[in-house]
Amino acid sequence: MKGWSIRWKITLWFSIAIILMTILTIFSELTLSGVVLQKGIQDQLIEIVENNVDEIEYYEIVENTDGDSDLYMEYKEGYLEIDDDFLDVVNHVYTALYEEPGTLLYGENPVAKAAEDKPFVNGTIQTIRCKGIRYYIYDHHLQGENLEELWLRGIVSEETGTQKIHFLARISLILLLALCFLAVIGGYWIAGNCLKPVKKIQAAVDSIREGDDLSKRIHIGKGNDDLHRLANTFDEMFDRMEKVFLQQKKFTSDASHELRTPVSVILSQCEYSLSEPQTREEYMEALQLIERQGQRMSTMINELLTVTRLEQKKTSIELEPLNFSQLVEAVCQDMALIREKEICLRSEIEKDIFIQGNKELLIQLLNNLIVNAYRYGKPNGHILVQLSRTEEQVRLSVSDDGIGMRAEELPQIWNRFYQADVSRGSQGSGLGLSIVKEIASLHQGSMSVESKPGEGSTFIFSLKINRF
Repeated sequence: MKGWSIRWKITLWFSIAIILMTILTIFSELTLSGVVLQKGIQDQLIEIVENNVDEIEYYEIVENTDGDSDLYMEYKEGYLEIDDDFLDVVNHVYTALYEEPGTLLYGENPVAKAAEDKPFVNGTIQTIRCKGIRYYIYDHHLQGENLEELWLRGIVSEETGTQKIHFLARISLILLLALCFLAVIGGYWIAGNCLKPVKKIQAAVDSIREGDDLSKRIHIGKGNDDLHRLANTFDEMFDRMEKVFLQQKKFTSDASHELRTPVSVILSQCEYSLSEPQTREEYMEALQLIERQGQRMSTMINELLTVTRLEQKKTSIELEPLNFSQLVEAVCQDMALIREKEICLRSEIEKDIFIQGNKELLIQLLNNLIVNAYRYGKPNGHILVQLSRTEEQVRLSVSDDGIGMRAEELPQIWNRFYQADVSRGSQGSGLGLSIVKEIASLHQGSMSVESKPGEGSTFIFSLKINRF
């Protein structure tokens, strides 16, 4: 069976189960029917014998019998009248009239010799065997004047019921064979219909594997059974795979593009400096340019590694109880010393706000937001860091009064390497806000932004209260 298809395996087990259940049902039916039929035969035997009791009478004198269809036979000093309603053979039940100790007076007994030694027992069913066949015997002792020595004996063969059982068995066998055929055909058809989603899943996977087309989907339609849920799960998995693939493709393209610029600048400067003799001042300028571009590349590579590490930590980030208020206050004190472009940083921090978080990642999140505010803030501007807590969430915001952003830019700022048009000349790598969003996601929080061109921006990190 190892080489069999799932469809044939299901068909086989389905057919075996149906056939076994049918055989068990037929066996139970035949067994029960046999018991019922044998009981019915015995009841019929008793009934016929008891009905014949009233058909026998004794008369001392018989006068006019012309036109009388009853049977009269001499007995003792009178006559026995056997009514014409006497049922000597009915439905293979024989009834015979005996005189004790065993003289047959009227009727028929097919096993008379075998039953010679069988004593008369009133109202009890006895059994004997003759030529391998079992017979039931029922005796009734007659009562009345001059009838005390008479017995009615009924005899019936067990085969009367066995023949009916054999007939039922033949019919059941025919039905069983027909059911086996229908079970195989039906099981094969049912299994095929049930496994259609599996075939579609296999076809979709093969198509993706052979053609590298992640846009393929199964689309088996509506349904709530296991296979429909499996197919929908595969479609969701393909969606995520395609999204990740496209993100990685864009990430690789953007990373190579961003790194190509400083590399080109460094190579061009080196080529120019080596092409002809330069003054000391010119060499110093060239080295300073190379240093700046090298620093830019180093920053970008470090942030790329940070993004990669964050993605790898999606299920393994370690959280611990933190006094978020103290952490934010310490970061603000350190970052206030930068005073880039004479920008003043101040904070409004609610005391003793505790959360479950990763200290290093949260410090990096806040650092990136403040550095971003310095970078795009206006000279002699202001940065405000606020931390507060409501009944539903903890809210950390970083606001600046710098250049701001247009509404259409806001959805894109979280993308890797994205920078607003007005900031192309900045030293940023375009990865800072992407890292911030990833850290927020790792803490099951969210990032949002409010911004207007020329008025500044506010970045908001929110954590639901039930995380603590």
